Amino acid sequence: MKVEVVLTEAEIAQEFAEAIEARDLPEKFFFWSPRSAQAWRTLSGDEDLFGGLTATWAALAAHADVFTRQFSKRIPVISFGAGDGARDRLLLEGLKQAALEQDGPDCHYFPVDASQTLLELACAGADDDDFETTGIKADISSPVHLVYAADAAEPPRLFIMSGNTLGAFDPLAEVRYISQCLRARDVLIVDGEIYQESETTARREHPAVRDFLAALLRSVGIGASDGELRFEDRTDERRHGLHQITRSFRAERDLVAAVNGEQVPLQRGERIGLNFQYAYTPDTFRWLLRQQGGLEIDHEYTSPDGRFLTAVCRK
Repeated sequence: MKVEVVLTEAEIAQEFAEAIEARDLPEKFFFWSPRSAQAWRTLSGDEDLFGGLTATWAALAAHADVFTRQFSKRIPVISFGAGDGARDRLLLEGLKQAALEQDGPDCHYFPVDASQTLLELACAGADDDDFETTGIKADISSPVHLVYAADAAEPPRLFIMSGNTLGAFDPLAEVRYISQCLRARDVLIVDGEIYQESETTARREHPAVRDFLAALLRSVGIGASDGELRFEDRTDERRHGLHQITRSFRAERDLVAAVNGEQVPLQRGERIGLNFQYAYTPDTFRWLLRQQGGLEIDHEYTSPDGRFLTAVCRK
């Protein structure tokens, strides 16, 4: 297994301690520990929540030859926020099948993630499927790390960002960072969660979602009886149709979190921000890609449940 390390475990541990002190936990920490990684795999495999998205990526795999015609001998597949690579491998298998049928290019897979546990799973799964694989342990919220990962291969490249990963950051900034990585003939496949007034917030109450968030809190000694998980639906005033769903933990008694061997006291009533997720109207998602990212949308796929819109883009 080959993994290039841009973000070390020592660095992420230090950042985690600082984030707990600041009472604000960015996205990457929710997948860091083995317990959190397992909770994420359970969540992402839930058919009620992500079955529609899996069906979309299966449809993409069936049409893989349509958007990879500009590739000749090899397709570098670079997945930003790959997780365990389950959806990526659907597409990789589609590319492999297209190559066998049409004497097309082979794939070199580059999963990119901050979680060592998930990155190892992505690499191992692709290795088992006989794809040449190089994992990159990096923080995709960093423009510098994104450029490093993108430069792992020469253009043209196929970039992937699945599972509403774009919406786990400020999408107006993140889409610009992603776009800056693209060159002529590169392709980007990215999906976004479509906002549905009642369903979007209600899905956050799903037991698998709560278990996923609780896994991170348990890793520092905070249990379910110590406080309350809260979700809030906010409108981002920068653009109509841009919705931010915030998540937080509110302590219901005085607590002590154990972080890297240190004790961090939390007073009753204190909150820890558990990052956020964005959802969009379809038109706002298209605006985000076209106007903010400077991208052209060649193909669109709506998931069978209507929850996700996936776009195949180029610069």
